[in-house]
Amino acid sequence: MALTELYAKYNRVWIPDPEDVWKSAEILKDYKAGENVLELQLEDGTELKYPLDSVKKELPPLRNPDILVGENDLTALSYLHEPAVLHNLKVRFVDSKIIYTYCGIILVAINPYKQLPIYGDAIIHAYSGQNMGDMDPHIFAVAEEAYKQMARNNKNQSIIVSGESGAGKTVSARYAMRYFATVSKSGSKSHVEDKVLASNPITEAIGNAKTTRNDNSSRFGKYTEISFDRRYQIIGANMRTYLLEKSRVVFQSENERNYHIFYQLCASADQPEFKKLKLLSADEFRYTCMGGKTFIDGVDDKADMVETRRTFSLLGLKEDFQMDVFKVLAGILHLGNVEVKAVGDDKSSVSSSDKHLAMFCELLDVSEENVSRWLCSRKIVLVSETVVKPMPVHRAINARDALAKQIYSHLFDCIILRINTALKFPGKQHTFIGVLDIYGFETFEMNNFEQFCINYANEKLQQQFNLHVFKLEQEEYMKEDIPWTLIDFYDNQPVIDLIEAKMGILDLLDEECLFPQGTDQNWLQKLYNNYLDKNPLFEKPRMSNASFVIQHFADKVEYNCKGFLEKNRDTMYEELVDVMRSSKFHLLANFFQEEEPTSPFSKSIKFKPARPGVKPANKQLRTTVGNKFRSSLYLLMETLNATTPHYVRCIKPNEDKLPFEYDSKRVVQQLRACGVLETIHISAQSYPSRWTYIEFYSRYSILMTQQELLLNDKKQTCKTVLQRLIHDSNQYKFGRTKIFFRAGQVAYLEKLRSDRLRGACITIQKNLRGWTQRRKFLRMREAAIVLQQYVRGQRKIRQTITAATLKRVWASIVIQKYCRGYLVRRIYHLIQAATITIQAYARGWLARTRYRKMVQEQKAVVLQKYARAWLARRHFQSIRRVVLNVQLSYRVQQLRKKLEEQNKENHGLLERLTGLANAHAQDVEKLQKLESDLKKSVAEKKTFEEVAKQSKEETNQLIAQLQAQNGSLVQEKQNLEKHLQERTQELKDGADELRKKLLEDLETEQRHRKILENNFEIQKEEYDKQIEALKEEIKTLREENIVLREQNQEEQQFKADLQKQLAQLSKEVKVIPELQKEIEALENQKSVLDRRMKEQKHETRVKMSEITRQLLTGIQEEELLSRMSTEDLEQINEDGEILFAYEGLRKATRVLENHSRVQKESFESEIETLKYQNEHLQNENNELQKLFQEENNVNDSIRQEVSRLATENMIIPQFKQQISELQRQKQDLENRLKEQAIEMRGKMEEISNDLRSNLEEESSQRRLLELQRETFEKEKQELMEKIGDKEEENAQLKKQNQTESEAKNRLRQEASRLIAENMDFEEQIDVKDRLIKKLQNQIQGLRMPEKANHIQAPLLPKEYLGMLEYKKEDELKLIKNIILEMKPRGVVVNMIPGLPAHLLFMCVRYADYLNDATKLKSLMNAIISGIKQVITDHQEDFETLSFWLSNSCHMLNCLKQYSGEEEFMKHNTARQNKNCLKNFDLSEHRQIFSDLAIRIHHQFTTVMENNLMPMIVPGMLEHESLQGISSMKPTGFRKRSSSIYEDTEVYTISSILQQLGYFHTAMCQHGMDPELIKQAVKQLFYLIGAVALNSIFLRKDMCSCRKGMQIRCNLSYLEEWLKEKNLQQSNAMDTMEPLSQAAWLLQVNKSTDEDAKEICARCSGLSAVQIVKILNSYTPIDDFEKRVSPSFVRKVQSILQEREGNPQLMLDAKYRFQVTFPFNPSPQALEVIQVPSSLKLGFLTRI
Repeated sequence: MALTELYAKYNRVWIPDPEDVWKSAEILKDYKAGENVLELQLEDGTELKYPLDSVKKELPPLRNPDILVGENDLTALSYLHEPAVLHNLKVRFVDSKIIYTYCGIILVAINPYKQLPIYGDAIIHAYSGQNMGDMDPHIFAVAEEAYKQMARNNKNQSIIVSGESGAGKTVSARYAMRYFATVSKSGSKSHVEDKVLASNPITEAIGNAKTTRNDNSSRFGKYTEISFDRRYQIIGANMRTYLLEKSRVVFQSENERNYHIFYQLCASADQPEFKKLKLLSADEFRYTCMGGKTFIDGVDDKADMVETRRTFSLLGLKEDFQMDVFKVLAGILHLGNVEVKAVGDDKSSVSSSDKHLAMFCELLDVSEENVSRWLCSRKIVLVSETVVKPMPVHRAINARDALAKQIYSHLFDCIILRINTALKFPGKQHTFIGVLDIYGFETFEMNNFEQFCINYANEKLQQQFNLHVFKLEQEEYMKEDIPWTLIDFYDNQPVIDLIEAKMGILDLLDEECLFPQGTDQNWLQKLYNNYLDKNPLFEKPRMSNASFVIQHFADKVEYNCKGFLEKNRDTMYEELVDVMRSSKFHLLANFFQEEEPTSPFSKSIKFKPARPGVKPANKQLRTTVGNKFRSSLYLLMETLNATTPHYVRCIKPNEDKLPFEYDSKRVVQQLRACGVLETIHISAQSYPSRWTYIEFYSRYSILMTQQELLLNDKKQTCKTVLQRLIHDSNQYKFGRTKIFFRAGQVAYLEKLRSDRLRGACITIQKNLRGWTQRRKFLRMREAAIVLQQYVRGQRKIRQTITAATLKRVWASIVIQKYCRGYLVRRIYHLIQAATITIQAYARGWLARTRYRKMVQEQKAVVLQKYARAWLARRHFQSIRRVVLNVQLSYRVQQLRKKLEEQNKENHGLLERLTGLANAHAQDVEKLQKLESDLKKSVAEKKTFEEVAKQSKEETNQLIAQLQAQNGSLVQEKQNLEKHLQERTQELKDGADELRKKLLEDLETEQRHRKILENNFEIQKEEYDKQIEALKEEIKTLREENIVLREQNQEEQQFKADLQKQLAQLSKEVKVIPELQKEIEALENQKSVLDRRMKEQKHETRVKMSEITRQLLTGIQEEELLSRMSTEDLEQINEDGEILFAYEGLRKATRVLENHSRVQKESFESEIETLKYQNEHLQNENNELQKLFQEENNVNDSIRQEVSRLATENMIIPQFKQQISELQRQKQDLENRLKEQAIEMRGKMEEISNDLRSNLEEESSQRRLLELQRETFEKEKQELMEKIGDKEEENAQLKKQNQTESEAKNRLRQEASRLIAENMDFEEQIDVKDRLIKKLQNQIQGLRMPEKANHIQAPLLPKEYLGMLEYKKEDELKLIKNIILEMKPRGVVVNMIPGLPAHLLFMCVRYADYLNDATKLKSLMNAIISGIKQVITDHQEDFETLSFWLSNSCHMLNCLKQYSGEEEFMKHNTARQNKNCLKNFDLSEHRQIFSDLAIRIHHQFTTVMENNLMPMIVPGMLEHESLQGISSMKPTGFRKRSSSIYEDTEVYTISSILQQLGYFHTAMCQHGMDPELIKQAVKQLFYLIGAVALNSIFLRKDMCSCRKGMQIRCNLSYLEEWLKEKNLQQSNAMDTMEPLSQAAWLLQVNKSTDEDAKEICARCSGLSAVQIVKILNSYTPIDDFEKRVSPSFVRKVQSILQEREGNPQLMLDAKYRFQVTFPFNPSPQALEVIQVPSSLKLGFLTRI
């Protein structure tokens, strides 16, 4: 469709207006191509003819349909242009009181100049985890998008906040940082997030000030990098600042202030710690009173000072540093009050009595004389001389102000550096999010150097922004497979080149600054010469020769060149710098210190030049401000280009700071300056409107034909409809998931839709009105006919009827009455008789049928009883066999696992032994190397001593020469004293100086010599320490060897334990031969150990003989010297005494003693090994005796059983033979066991005797070693032999491990054999059991005749006490089976509610019955610990939490019900009262169980809420449960990235009901108390209502009439669910009342005063803030709905003023109702509860 066709009658356009920028007008006549005039009518009724340009024929921009006005995203508008953007922002800001709006990738934030309740923690949690387009625009949404993209893509992010002063940049950046600190809580004790936030008050105090536009204006740019770790939690931050406005320190315009910190300091002057600063009020300091008003309304500077100091402390900046900062600030204030007086025209001075100068010098610890001198003078260094030139007053004042600015600038940088240091925390940065708070484009009446730099920075940012927007558009087109066409957009690279390119404005400025006589006018003339008439972006003003104009991307700006050079140089006189540098106040001195490069020749003699050179300028200030700013800007752009940017543009709505006042002129200026309109321009040139196929189908299905609606492919349907409605295919494009429209096409489709709806409405109205009129006509016609009938009947009656006729008629009526009555009575009697007969036969037949059925059922029950009993017995027997087999297999597997683990440990020990051997060898090599190094160090020492001695001789010679020279000089002095006295005096002075220098050189040489000697001594001590450390390492290696041996012994002990378990499993006679084999193996092992011990004894004797032979032959001198230390050698070299050889011999003897001690320890360890082996054999003997005792016990039981059978079967002779055979077998078995036991005892005694003899021999050898240990000598070779011995021992240990592995294999084979034999024995036992039962039945059959002769005695059934007996060692198994391994879905568990609780309480009763306090306490602690462990292991398992919440409550009820307290025994039966606890009071444990239940309930509720939370908003709000009522509207850019219609799981109200049903079913199956179920349901319904209502508050698209209908429909579904589950008494629907009232509010009429009163009366569950928010957010879906007028909202507000309520907007979705655990006594009797076999609790016994 052509664009001109849209300029039809009734459509509206925008025309320019000088006051409102744009105003709306309606077209009165269709526009035709070629016409020069457009007939319009303004909103006030004025008609005008709008002339069109005869050349361009540009039509005025069209206005969007009302349905699109007020959208969250400006890109959702059909017509994208400046008036549409301006109007949409005004409607949202003024009418809806909404300050945030999306414009593509930009968040537009308008300053409301009012505190709004939209920044609480509840709002933060509501936006956390949400997609950016799902919620209303907000700074939190931008922060969440940045955080989510960082976590998802592992890429750094940036949030760029810009805008002019007073637009709210600082507040927006602060809220973004607060969001990151809240959602990424690390839980650490360092409080990183609090410290990051604490940096804001400090930077605002030292960098923000009051201006005419803003009370808290940031006077610097700030980029804060917030660092995150791999878990995306804050670990620190870093801050970079840009272009601090230093001139504000010394000058403020009218109604402006200096930086806040000065006023905070003056307001706190009365504090004790500030007394010494001698502060005055802010009105008395020159630097703080220039702007006039020194305070800000509503701001307490004293309280802000407390907050500033608190944040200083929170960041870890100590009190000393804080006081230093305050001293510097106070010094600046006093410096500003220093009076500079004029002395003539060219001179100035400062009074020596100036108290402020004295205070300044005292605080900063500088020379008062130098400061007063160099404030008024300047040193000029010429080629031949240095001249001090006085300065006039204005130059002196400038010097004073320059000093103040420089000090404050350094202080600002120092504080920022300290903050960055405090924000550095341990941990590696994984990613970061940068928040850039930077000044926006500025243009004033007088623009200077600061505005030039600010606008230059904004040019760079705008270029980066344009490229990013262009890139995103291109990616969107490529993603949707749409051909990419080049878009023409504004490129500001020429302006940037004009400023920063080579020979650009900045280069020319720096060049002019290099000239001492350079002026602003000369620089401006260079600009005129280079760019005027050559660059179209540079102009010269007509009326000024001191200014120039630059065409920026936002507007033309005129800059005054005055002060450019001075501000760019930022110079300060070097004399004042030297004075500050010489200060004893370290903080100040460090500000002005130069970092001079250090040279290796710095200690050499310095020569003073004959002629002083020109002193260079201050090196610290050589770099110009513009150059530094350009470098920092390059770094910033590199950082931003390496991150994903997110843009926030802050807008200042008016100049008067009035809340929610909208000045269109100011706003449009800022929109042009901040790039919002450029985004619109880029989007409008392509396809700005984009709809998903589902959205298009849902919105425009009304335009489809019946055949198109029947198609299943909705995507193809959309294509067909569009091709039919819009013939020009260039007006739209089909993407993979979206349809792209040109500007105006969506408006055209909306027009078609509204026309179709209007036509449908007219048709419905026509038919409805015709139907009502026809119905009215028919009623009137029927009434007229009736009236006519009665009138005509009356007339006829009067004409024809007489008295005789009336009598005959009356008589006939009476006769008819009686006749009819007789006939009816006759028929009634016939029917009554027939009915009674039928009933009698029918009732008889039914009774006979019922009787036959009862007989059949009774017989069937009998048959079922016997059949089920037979099946149960058969099933039980099969299960028992299976369980026994499983138990055996499980135990065998456990044994195999233990053997495998033992093998692994043995391999690890072998590896460790080899590693120790290697380490020992390396240590020996290190020791040898250290000995060689020590020898080298002795030689070096000798050389050093020779060098020192030589230098000493040279020094003495030099001194002698100097003395001779001095004598000659004295003699010369005497000869020439008369004639050249003055010259002689000079020579004497020179000689004295030369003597001093030589003496100093001598002293330095002596100091060097001493330093070298000290270094040598230190190095020698270090070598000695290393030798001692090596000795200690050798000692530890020996100890580790002993430990390894002990571990080997422990492994042998563990092997013995395994053999014990196998012996217990077997319990059969056949194991004895295998034990004999094991004893033989042990004897073999003993013989191997004896053989090893003998070999070691032999080796020891050989070594001892060798050592003795060496001692007899004598010791060589060289060997003694090699054993002596380096210190002894030095003493021999120096003194030449032979006595130290004796000391060396003593040390060698001491080494031999150590060696003998080591050998003694090794022998003792071997003896201990033999002892352990002896104990091991004794343990095995004891185990065998235990085995024999168990066999005896088995035999005793067999004997008892045989005797019992013999007594009962006296009358059955054929069984006596079997009994005798069993007794004979038993006797044989006992004899064999006794014989084997005797043999084993004999063997054990022999082994023990051998071991005792061995021990005695070893002890005698040990005594011999102790006697001879003082005479042994140690050598290096013996150490190597010891290592070889260790290697041999390791090899032997390996062999032992191999033998052990072979033994383990034999044990595995034996275990498998025993298992097979055990299964055979079990089968034999089953056969014998069946035989015994058969015999018992026969005995009972024989005794029956005898019992018949006696009196029949009643059989008493077993009477159970409701307790379960268990052993103390079975406690862990009890907890494991009932608690840890209990499955909530078990059939048996769900048959009896709270079965685990009842079983545990029955065990508790047993402990109470025994009066065993230890056992009871242990059981209760084990139960509580087990439940806690289950809850901890299954924190997200709803069924487990529900199951144990139910059982915890049942356990708590049991503890109360059977406690013996009267209040809990009221509902008990007599039997239950007998089961009460007798001995212990468990009230403390009741409290513990109550706390445990509360903890489980909290986790239980949390799991339910987490499962339900994702379903609430889609199911309650987004899903359209009412078919045919669609609330779909166009969406913008933000919705494209995260559409709710993607192929993901879609939740509906049915999903919520299904989830609730699942929760309810599980709770009922687990036997949860009904009251607890009601509380849980109430909590869930509150969550649904709170989350849904909060989403309505934060989503403007949810505030519509149709959405209210959907919500009320969903609420009815929830209410029906409650009725179905019989939960009406839970009061769950009461928690949904606010949501129900909000839905009603969306549907009700909102126009008149009566409507306002009704809203206030009906919406009692909503606060005033919430009602106003819904009214402001109300959005029509169609043109037939009306918006809520601002006047109506004000009416409601006035009515609600008296209402008291919560001022918060959001409901607390995390609120928890107080949980109560009602006491509900269990009707279940404990004595009838049976333990199910499936729980594997066979070790429990019912008493």
